[in-house]
Amino acid sequence: MAAARAYLPGGRIGAGLEALTALRARIMARFMDAGAEPVEPETLISADLLLDLYGEDIRARAYILHDPVEGELALRPDFTVPVARLHMEGGAAPARYAYEGLVWRRQAPGSARPAEYLQAGIELIGGADPAAEEAEAFTLIEGALMGVETRAMTGDLSIAFAAIAALRTTEPRRAALRRHLWRPARFQALLDRFAAPPPPSPSRARLLAMAEPARRAEIAAAGGFVGARGEAEILGRLAVLAAEEAAPPLAAEEKAMIEAVLKVRGPSSEALSRLRALARPEMAPALDRMERRLDALAARGVEAGALPFDAAFGRNLEYYDGFVFEFRAARPGLPPLGGGGRYDALTALLSTGPGEPAVGGIVRPEALLAASA
Repeated sequence: MAAARAYLPGGRIGAGLEALTALRARIMARFMDAGAEPVEPETLISADLLLDLYGEDIRARAYILHDPVEGELALRPDFTVPVARLHMEGGAAPARYAYEGLVWRRQAPGSARPAEYLQAGIELIGGADPAAEEAEAFTLIEGALMGVETRAMTGDLSIAFAAIAALRTTEPRRAALRRHLWRPARFQALLDRFAAPPPPSPSRARLLAMAEPARRAEIAAAGGFVGARGEAEILGRLAVLAAEEAAPPLAAEEKAMIEAVLKVRGPSSEALSRLRALARPEMAPALDRMERRLDALAARGVEAGALPFDAAFGRNLEYYDGFVFEFRAARPGLPPLGGGGRYDALTALLSTGPGEPAVGGIVRPEALLAASA
């Protein structure tokens, strides 16, 4: 139906459109009442930027088009990156930005999920009190849901990163685990392989045992190069693989530690106690911030200790690197009505300096209106 839109039959015309327009205005008014400046970021963003900042998983779901001047461009899959880019290119910190409009994501054939839908959100960038700002972002998004029944979920990816940093293993292995934290199956496969490395094939063992001159001769004997990799890159990769092959296996207790951390779930106060019991010294700052955030949420009237927490939650949201939250619809068949989190590393990637602390969240107006019907 031409009049249908995401989760909202008749939302493009008449009374349905009027109700949606009014809701969008109320959400924006709430964010602006919190001191946010309205912004209107670009609709088309560089596909290369998309890959660098969102990762392969989101890029695979983006609508890509070719511009004869600009090259590959993508319809924005969300607002966080375009808004953060606006700020890093000319905003003054601290800053608060409110926005609303369309985003686009390709879906698998036969999927009932919409390819085009609305987001309204707020970003808090450059603040001085991260725990307080995380609590504020959570309550701003919760308030923008207009009292519709939801179930909250929270997590904190900085705790998982701290657990990886605490592993007594090589830095290349820690880097690989950090890179794949958002892909749970791949992450677990890496942990398993690091703890029990499979024996190399005879040809691989022979190649990795060679000195560099012998490797150069082997490359030359193979014939011309196929693809973009040259000799230097191939030799560099072989050196990395040889060092990995020579590294001792990840100790069983190290593997058990990080698996135990990622399995922690339950009410936030209980989860914090369990994580403290598992923690290495490297994890203390992340856990201290979680405790401060729970105090800040309680000061805002949230039953913080009872908030559901899952240490593995947020592993499908690649640019988040700290506190994450989501408000799940009570009505079946709807997506999360709102959510957000911290993304400090993203601002660093968008700047020539160290970046700025940043946290924010979004509401899905069409789904919210459908849930309130």
